[in-house]
Amino acid sequence: MTNFLSRHGMNSSASLAERVLVAARAVILGKDRELRLALACLMARGHLLIEDVPGVGKTTLAHLLARLLGLEYARIQFTSDLLPADVIGVSVYDRAAESFRFHPGPVFSQVVLADEINRATPKAQSALLEAMEERQVTVEGETRPLPEPFFVIATQNPLFQVGTFPLPESQLDRFLMRIRLGYPAAEQEKALLAGEDRRSMIARQQPALTGEQLTALQQQVVAVHAAPAIIEYVHAILALTRSSERFLHGLSPRAGLGILRAAKAWALLEERDYVIPEDIQAILPSCVVHRLAASEYGGRLDEDAVMSEILDRVALA
Repeated sequence: MTNFLSRHGMNSSASLAERVLVAARAVILGKDRELRLALACLMARGHLLIEDVPGVGKTTLAHLLARLLGLEYARIQFTSDLLPADVIGVSVYDRAAESFRFHPGPVFSQVVLADEINRATPKAQSALLEAMEERQVTVEGETRPLPEPFFVIATQNPLFQVGTFPLPESQLDRFLMRIRLGYPAAEQEKALLAGEDRRSMIARQQPALTGEQLTALQQQVVAVHAAPAIIEYVHAILALTRSSERFLHGLSPRAGLGILRAAKAWALLEERDYVIPEDIQAILPSCVVHRLAASEYGGRLDEDAVMSEILDRVALA
């Protein structure tokens, strides 16, 4: 097997990633897989959606990731009265200069924590669409670039809860991954109850990476090799979702590119410079289910059933 990454570079990347995970595990107990998925998402330059019931640590995880990445971040509390200008910014008349001056909103941060994103109206949610895809915003006819790197880490409550607005398909497709934390296991929950306040722990955390190290990690992900057979496997998954009667519509090409990037990041976490089918399968539920809708009106998709259908019907590369 030809090495597409140097052994030193791969070991260095794995060491950097492990440094982040070790620090995160001290705060978020018993959720190693979820933490690895979240880190893989950010290494792949993707946006992350954390969905679960209130109180299980969604916002804590979002704050922790922003802190450990050592990046400038801003938190936006999404509410029903939030306006797009509250996210993007607004032009205010400067009397001295006799002209309007643009005041950038919180979206002009390297990490945007969109807390309870589905409690805002669709109009306010749409303020992030251009930012998430193009990494820029257009205000009053002028395009303004966002800082690099740029991530949106959003939390949302389940749709059955009062006061939530479903995210449109176009926005869900811009999130590379959606993860759920779930309730902690008994031992971890007892340790949580007996331990220190998580906010105090996060406040004491020092960044585990520099901006340059994060950029290097992202470049290493790009260099991970995906053989033609892996490309065929990803394409077969996309094709199945488009032909299956279970789904209203299939996965987009953007989803296919995201699956491949996420699998490369997972392979790097596993200290490999090439993707294997198990990497695809490891990240697939987080990359796929939130992008699909049931063909039956009002129907809900069961994640296990979706994955079972895909993995049973798509032959391994």
